[in-house]
Amino acid sequence: MTTAKLMKGNEALAEAAIQAGCDAYFGYPITPQSEVLEYLAREMPKHNRVVMQAESEVASINMVYGAAGAGFRAMTSSSSPGFSLMQEGISYLAGAELPCLLVNVNRAGPGLGTIQPGQGDYFQSVKGGGHGDYKMIVLAPASVQEMADFVFLGFDLADKYRNPVLILSDGAIGQMMEKVVFKPYTNPAIDKSSWATTGKPATRERNYITSLFIQPERMEVHNLKLEAKFQLMRENEVRWEEMNTEDADYIFVAYGLSARICQKAMDVARARNIKVGILRPITLFPFPYQRLEELASKVKGILTVELNSGQMVEDVRLAVKGKTPVAFYGRLGGMLFTPEDIEHELETLIATHHVN
Repeated sequence: MTTAKLMKGNEALAEAAIQAGCDAYFGYPITPQSEVLEYLAREMPKHNRVVMQAESEVASINMVYGAAGAGFRAMTSSSSPGFSLMQEGISYLAGAELPCLLVNVNRAGPGLGTIQPGQGDYFQSVKGGGHGDYKMIVLAPASVQEMADFVFLGFDLADKYRNPVLILSDGAIGQMMEKVVFKPYTNPAIDKSSWATTGKPATRERNYITSLFIQPERMEVHNLKLEAKFQLMRENEVRWEEMNTEDADYIFVAYGLSARICQKAMDVARARNIKVGILRPITLFPFPYQRLEELASKVKGILTVELNSGQMVEDVRLAVKGKTPVAFYGRLGGMLFTPEDIEHELETLIATHHVN
């Protein structure tokens, strides 16, 4: 029997990591995600698992590299400035094809910014923040329940593709308290003997883990292998949620906290007989391009809502291909919009393009 618990988002994520069989966590405290480290430091030793507060975010991501290379379920978490410091290590992990789970509880920037929620890390997350050509599956939770659920999903996808997976949350969802239910979960048995550095038995050759290929011909072959894997992600792992799109004349596109606020804005607009729906990307990579293009052919306009100066809106415009007007509304510095603000921006879109 499953029991609902009232938990903070960061703590629900940490508890899910334990239940998902996370073997090792390495991290460094930074607001607004420090509860992840605090919770795991208290609870993981009870399960004979490893928790280490590293001397920096650079150290923690490289410790994840080592643990993942030995075949363990490894994880780290941080917030925006700390996550920026991890980019080189993340590129190494993707290049070496090592599965792991990363968590970024996004705060507003640039620089140290503020501890308030933001969504300015979209580009860094979905376009490959580190060097070279690589991708990560990026999951964007919009509730405390999804903070927990995406840990199980994230570890499984990381193992499936031998690639880092990122949960991109924000300071509000990490700090808010909601009901969460932990469903029974069995860590799938995966044979990692063909690549993990667990010691060489007499029955096989040595396993080497590297992202270094000096000869350009070998490097290109490796890149093409990675690209084929990323294409499989695009084909098989696109996730999104739709609300009231069946009869919608207009669509809000938003993820995470912004999507939650858009739900109320949708109710406000529909109360005024403006038919609005929502498309919420759950995977920011791979992005739901095809579904957005389909919707663009049916609606009079799209409003992309983000807590930044305009990042995901570029992918929305790529998806829409000019089939309908796309407007952007965002706030910066940790400031939040209200449902009424969003509804007002929708009215501006309608008036500007005379699409009522």
